[in-house]
Amino acid sequence: MKRLLPAPLLSLALFVLWLVLNLSISPGNIILGLLLGILAPLLMRPLRPLSAHIRNPGAVIRLVLRVGLDVLVSNLDVFRSVWRMGRKPPRSRFVHIPLDLRDAHGLAALSMITTVIPGTVWSELALDRSVLLLHVFDLDDEARFIEHFKHTYERPLMEIFE
Repeated sequence: MKRLLPAPLLSLALFVLWLVLNLSISPGNIILGLLLGILAPLLMRPLRPLSAHIRNPGAVIRLVLRVGLDVLVSNLDVFRSVWRMGRKPPRSRFVHIPLDLRDAHGLAALSMITTVIPGTVWSELALDRSVLLLHVFDLDDEARFIEHFKHTYERPLMEIFE
C-alpha cells in the first residue's frame, strides 16, 4: 500500500483540494482528483526528506510554549519600538550567531521559529552551517541577545534532534 500511496494524507488532501477548487463532483473531476492524489506523491517521492527522529518529546512541548510566549512579548516590544520611533529610533542591526546545531531538521525548525518571532529575520546561513546571520529590529546588547537565542532556541532543538 505504501508503494501506491507513499503519503496517504497528502493524497487525500490533493483529491479534496481538487474537488473544492473545481466546485464540482462530476465523474471527470473525481477521476482527475484521484489521478492527482495518486500520481503527485508518487512523482515527488524522491524529493521527500528523510524523516526526523525526535529524541526528547518533552523538550518539544517546552519549546513550543516558550516560542508562544516569546511571540507575545516580541509583538509588544516591536509595537513599543514603532510607537516611539520618532523619539527613539530602533537600533536595527545584523547579528552573527555561531551555531552548534547541525541537524537539517533542527535548522529548519530554527528558521521557522526565527520567522515567527516579530523583530527577527533569518538572513543567511553559512555554507558549513556554522554561523547564522540574523537581522534584529531593535537590539540593545548583542552578546546578551546571542546568549538568549542559543539558550532559548538552539539548545532545545539540539535536545530534540541530536
